[in-house]
Amino acid sequence: MIYVVSTVRIHPGTLEPFVEAAYPAIETTRREPGCILYDLHASVTDPYRLVFTSQWESREAFNTHLESPHMLALCETNKPLVLGAKVEIIHPERVEVL
Repeated sequence: MIYVVSTVRIHPGTLEPFVEAAYPAIETTRREPGCILYDLHASVTDPYRLVFTSQWESREAFNTHLESPHMLALCETNKPLVLGAKVEIIHPERVEVL
């Protein structure tokens, strides 16, 4: 299992079109094989920072997700809205849940 944290910085004034484009991709991603969790979060302290959090059964499932038509379309649609992005893949040996 892996966790993925994708942090995106967007141009001012582009939150609404970014999120509008993301909704269909989020719903489609949640039905992908190997997807355990997938969601988009907005920072309460930085209106231009968004974070996709996801959990996948395997790195292979995540790789397939990256090449899916809906993700390629989302990236292309939102490309002009994005200032920068960082993707962190976490390979947990042990996850403690409280």
